[in-house]
Amino acid sequence: MGIIVGLDIGGSTTKVVGMDGEKIIGNKIVKADDPVTSAFGALGKFMDSYDLKISDIEQLKITGVGASFPNGNLLGIPTVRISEFFATGQGGLFLSGLDHAIVVSMGTGTAFVEATKKEVRHIIGSGVGGGALVGLANCALNIRDFDMIADMAKEGNLNHVDLTIGDISHAAIPGLTMETTASNFGKMQDDATKSDIAYGLFNMVFQSIGTMAVLAARNAGIKDVVITGQATKAQMCNTIYGKFSELYNINFVVPQMSEFATAIGACIAENV
Repeated sequence: MGIIVGLDIGGSTTKVVGMDGEKIIGNKIVKADDPVTSAFGALGKFMDSYDLKISDIEQLKITGVGASFPNGNLLGIPTVRISEFFATGQGGLFLSGLDHAIVVSMGTGTAFVEATKKEVRHIIGSGVGGGALVGLANCALNIRDFDMIADMAKEGNLNHVDLTIGDISHAAIPGLTMETTASNFGKMQDDATKSDIAYGLFNMVFQSIGTMAVLAARNAGIKDVVITGQATKAQMCNTIYGKFSELYNINFVVPQMSEFATAIGACIAENV
């Protein structure tokens, strides 16, 4: 059996993963000005990086918002299009080792699905995601590069921007810790640094997504939430969702290679 290659084609970024059975043999991310260029660029870079020939690849499985743009087979390789929601759910389960979970995909926007090994149900989507974070950072910090914002946020202090339960109450509130956020940017101080603001933006966006994930999990009667997508590369992702796990008694998992979950899901999915 040859290698299966999954491509998650976004508007300008393509994530590509190669698998031999259930073994991941490599991955790449490529940015370009349009989906077609991004898809072909990612496939070519992947093949070059891992010294693969076209004959080594048994099948391409493509998914994502840009999957409809490349027509027919890519480079003459049999090409199948996979439902993005199904790929996201399957990839999240594969990386987490779970059989049933809410899988959250944080890209430019955010998608929430309930996934089992056989079925994936789209619950809802949100416009709050990496795109909102970058746009707000551009307004507040005049920076649009996600990695630069994330690096800046590492030195931030949320106590300079966010209002907590401890700021407004001396008595404990049942079910909430004194460090629980009462209002994002509700305590914005005049001497807050750019790093403080950057961290506050990540906290606001990630907490908004996390709150929706908790509601989705409780509604479905599930204790596990898997966080995937490009935005999970930020260091504070694990920190913020670790606190959510403790606060809401929900198991938040941010697996290794989480930004490649949808491409991996396309690889392992049946042709749906």
